[in-house]
Amino acid sequence: MDDAFGLFTRSTLVEIGLLLATFVLCSLIGVERQVRQKSAGYRTHVLVGLGSCTFTLISAYGFAAVQGPGGTLDPSRIAAQIVSGIGFLGAGVIFKGRNVVRGLTTAASIWVSAAVGMACGAGMLSLAISLTAFHLITLYVVSPAVRKIPTPDTNRVLHVGYADNQGVLRQVLELATNMGFSSSILSTKKSGNVQKPIVLMNIRFHGHLPLRELVPSLLEVPGVKSVTVLGSDPNEDDDDDSA
Repeated sequence: MDDAFGLFTRSTLVEIGLLLATFVLCSLIGVERQVRQKSAGYRTHVLVGLGSCTFTLISAYGFAAVQGPGGTLDPSRIAAQIVSGIGFLGAGVIFKGRNVVRGLTTAASIWVSAAVGMACGAGMLSLAISLTAFHLITLYVVSPAVRKIPTPDTNRVLHVGYADNQGVLRQVLELATNMGFSSSILSTKKSGNVQKPIVLMNIRFHGHLPLRELVPSLLEVPGVKSVTVLGSDPNEDDDDDSA
């Protein structure tokens, strides 16, 4: 029996169940982002999913009581606005630095959370569960496996010459880290004269971006004299890039 104030209707249990499913599924997505310490973590993803689910439920059930005889409802209208609104929210977590863009995966996760919420709100639980499973498989299984695939830069080494005693190495490593590269120093030796000592360093960088994106930025660091890309053997020059 319907409550006079609309607190409980015939669809109340269904709506609560769908919200609960949204909470569970979006929690799985949000925990992954929280563990990786991303800008949008658990709370953001769960709230986005619950909000999307609620808007979809409102679109499907909320206007039935005010619908006139012979009238028709179009639930897709609110759903379309959800998609547009999530686009703006996702853009808020994308950061573009000097040479790198961060936050795209988190923005995509927010988009997926909204889709999971909308699917639950529409009663398509199998689709919502499948989407969540594929999302987690992509991030936890496929993505790490793809990172292990060798790239042309896997065995390449950068030969960097920089002025000694000026804190240049710290700036080089900081720049590389900000661009998403990890580094391992293979060897260093000193050159030049007493007045202008130069350090020649062989260093290997690993990252999602190709080395050609890193080389120009390194050359702009004050004190860096030269950057040369070597092949797998640090003693044998590679003619691909040098400056």
